[in-house]
Amino acid sequence: MTEPKRVLPDPPEGEPESDAAQPRRASVAGTFRWSMVWTALGTLIPGLGLWHAGRRAAGATVMGLFAALLLAAGYLASAGRERAIALAANVEVLYGVAIGLLVLALGWVAVIATSHLALRPASPSGLQRVAGGALVGVLSLAVATPLAVGAEYSRSTANFLGTVFGNEDPSGVPTESGAPVPADPWANKDRINVLVIGGDSGTNRDTSLGLRADAVMMASIDTHTGVTTLFSLPRQTARIPFPKDSPLSKYYPRGFYDGVSGANPEYFLNAMYNNVPRRIPRGLLGDKVKNVGAEVMKIGVGEALGLGKADYYVIINMDGFRQFINALGGITLNVNYRIPIGGKTTEKVPPVGWIEPGPDKHLDGRLALWYARGRYQVKGADYSRMERQRCVINAVVQQAKPEVVLTNFEKIASAGSKTIETDIPRRVLPQMIDLALKVKNTNLHSVVFQPGVAGWVSANPPWPSVQRRVQQALNEADKAEADKSNSPSASTSDKPKPSKSSSAKSENLSDSCAYHPQKSQK
Repeated sequence: MTEPKRVLPDPPEGEPESDAAQPRRASVAGTFRWSMVWTALGTLIPGLGLWHAGRRAAGATVMGLFAALLLAAGYLASAGRERAIALAANVEVLYGVAIGLLVLALGWVAVIATSHLALRPASPSGLQRVAGGALVGVLSLAVATPLAVGAEYSRSTANFLGTVFGNEDPSGVPTESGAPVPADPWANKDRINVLVIGGDSGTNRDTSLGLRADAVMMASIDTHTGVTTLFSLPRQTARIPFPKDSPLSKYYPRGFYDGVSGANPEYFLNAMYNNVPRRIPRGLLGDKVKNVGAEVMKIGVGEALGLGKADYYVIINMDGFRQFINALGGITLNVNYRIPIGGKTTEKVPPVGWIEPGPDKHLDGRLALWYARGRYQVKGADYSRMERQRCVINAVVQQAKPEVVLTNFEKIASAGSKTIETDIPRRVLPQMIDLALKVKNTNLHSVVFQPGVAGWVSANPPWPSVQRRVQQALNEADKAEADKSNSPSASTSDKPKPSKSSSAKSENLSDSCAYHPQKSQK
């Protein structure tokens, strides 16, 4: 018997290859190079590599699925901002997107690997195997990494929305997450009022004392323009009233007041959150109300300001505030006077340091927290602190740019989940996000109630006068924004200086939070 003839015989050691073998090996090398090219092309257009390798049915199927995905993405992109926001605020959709992106990543990587195996020569050399594997690895990494990041962003967003925003209206009535929402839930409502509570449950604070409402503001937002005015009440405000038709008036007919003295700290505004729920019967405000303290404050503060019960509340736990600001990458603020870091005036404990005056100072979470809270030997300690707190809010609103949020989104979502509590239901999130974008494009306005201004006395506030001032401030803010929009030629350098006129009922925070070193309190 004759031995089978080898197709590509190896030449004896030391002898050159035959002329017939050299073209055959060059052909194999050339085929491998083209397999690398077609693998790359098949990555850009999934299925193309399989088609070129002769696997027409598989290639056509993959290319068809890829085209369908592109068409779906194009449809969503052309659906408009409102539709995009609605989808981005839907927890179920976000979890579905996260799973879909992971499946797409795995499928795409499988197509890359399968395409390369189908395209390369039947018997590649060891070096060709290594080169092909490296190419498949690099292409797979390039495709899978952004999809995996997108999946994680979707999961983080869904977790954040599911943790912070409930599936019930503030009244406690459950709503179906998939229930249709009116295009404009505030079509017949000119403004919404959101009670913002800066809560302090500090690590050194007795847990039995509960959360302390260290800062209280009402954000009144024009639903048509986004014009927002912040009303800040001192934490030691007494005699917070309740509506006569509220069940709370039975227990507090003269407001939140002991009937003896407006100087009793157990009846200050910052004590309402904990003390009222302990006195009233469970279920007095409704069996479905989850946070009775916040509900009480929505009713009382809204009545005091003449705005009616607040539509929603947002509690920002100061323990997590530092992490939230760090997640944003810090904020830039103007510091007009030395601000203490720590310190206790009554106990004569000096601060551990100071935030020195200066314009455009970039503060991390720790310093931003003390910017908002520091009061050791600061003139008008609590009232100065209230003024700085609204500057922090203004800085977050103005400086939380999309690129910053996207870059640090995971950290922001994680910090927000631990920092924020609210009764804003998920079903109105699309409209709330759209409204927030309007707010970002306007100047925030503010009113701080403090002694010596419009007859304010914390122990016995002149509520009728306060309510008139609130309405005047809202009208003034609306007029200021209308004038600005009617003057397109005005530049940022033309911003008005802070008015010293006593007729001004609110302040533009862009002006109030500017650098005014003449205010130094050093």
